[in-house]
Amino acid sequence: MPDFSLLAIAITGLYLTALFCVYRVLLSYRTAQGAIAWIISLIGLPWIAVPLFLLLGRNRFSGYVRARRLNDRTLEPLLAQYERQAERLPCTNDDSTVDELNVLATLGRQPFTGGNACTLLRNGDATFEALFEAMENATDYILLEFYIVRSDRVGNRILHILKRKLAQGVRVYFLYDDIGSIWLPGRYLKALKRAGGRVASFGDGNVRRRRLQINFRNHRKILVCDGSVGFVGGINLGDEYLGTDMDAEPWRDTHCRIEGPAALGLQLAWLEDWHWAAGDSPELNWQPSTPDRGDQQVLILPSSPADRWETCTLFFLNCINNARERLWIASPYFVPDVQVMNALQLAAMRGVDVRILIPEKPDHVLIGLAAYSYLVNANECGIRICQYHAGFMHQKAVLVDDRYAAVGTANLDNRSMRLNFEITALSTAPDFVQDVQTMLEADLATSRTLERADYEDRSLLFRLACRSVRLMAPLL
Repeated sequence: MPDFSLLAIAITGLYLTALFCVYRVLLSYRTAQGAIAWIISLIGLPWIAVPLFLLLGRNRFSGYVRARRLNDRTLEPLLAQYERQAERLPCTNDDSTVDELNVLATLGRQPFTGGNACTLLRNGDATFEALFEAMENATDYILLEFYIVRSDRVGNRILHILKRKLAQGVRVYFLYDDIGSIWLPGRYLKALKRAGGRVASFGDGNVRRRRLQINFRNHRKILVCDGSVGFVGGINLGDEYLGTDMDAEPWRDTHCRIEGPAALGLQLAWLEDWHWAAGDSPELNWQPSTPDRGDQQVLILPSSPADRWETCTLFFLNCINNARERLWIASPYFVPDVQVMNALQLAAMRGVDVRILIPEKPDHVLIGLAAYSYLVNANECGIRICQYHAGFMHQKAVLVDDRYAAVGTANLDNRSMRLNFEITALSTAPDFVQDVQTMLEADLATSRTLERADYEDRSLLFRLACRSVRLMAPLL
């Protein structure tokens, strides 16, 4: 005979936990729609919603926030020194451009720096060649931070270089994300540790403070060598970016190489993440390098759920709202929230050439379905959603008029804007902006602009699936 008293205690405990979760939602929600969805689910289906909320419902990486506060005593002096070394944006006839870029500097807690050489790397071959060369030339230390690391040809080439540099006395610090690199074998990391490398995963912070925060990802892809040269962009450490697997869609991605003071901005972001994961702050070079022909002004913009503001969302909104002639955004995941979609619509209505470049075949089916649900609203106001056909497009790039361009790790979706640790490099240099424009023009030439008929002429089941998946946007 069942013990109804124990059952009553269990149900009471479940609903008390649900009420506590509702309390947490009310204290920390960022969108009313998401809060309402969680509250209804927690009250109506607590046996399902409570476990999901504990795993996925938090939108503030509280452990990292506390670690950041403790680490400010280390980082703030470095940031102050970095700002003193930085050059201010030059005065131009267009003060509004300076204002909108200074806003981004405030958002990222980093200054624009002059005297940089920023080179666009248009594919995996160019990127890995440059990565390998920079690591081979390192004389003091190598800092790595990647979302995905694979034990394949690229990954093993990296490992061999790192082991050789360690034997030469170069320090190596290797930071990876637990979820993104879940298939990375332990022997890979053990080999690097045996050679003398320091290894940490983004979840290695104190177990008590990181528990139940698995919904957060460190999506950054950073390499810094000796504090003088750095790399950032969408490319992880894996063979798929080389397009060598004939059975798979070739990957189209973009990275950039930065030599000069802005490399220290990448180093600052890496150091904050390393301190969270490993609990220490290694001695690094903080004197800015002065590359030949280094005349570019570059901003490094880190964003994360530990920020005071929704940095990534505000970055995109700033770009969209200030575009005057052209706004081209390449992102493999296009699931914008209401405010971003409204801003895109307003930009198109005021005559801006708004184009969103997405892959024809996304690597996540749900993401692809959600993108179709925006077609009608996009077409009505003149937004062009273009599907890239020559493989899987994974790059993250933004072009605003002919005034500035950005390359980084952030996608146009809720996860990048509110849950992921991301990082973006933005340059105002005419040559870099032109290179990004030329690159995107070539990508758009191999793309097809979707029409509303691509959605409206599909089956009712397909349209219902698209609209249903869109409701899950906060979790995608």
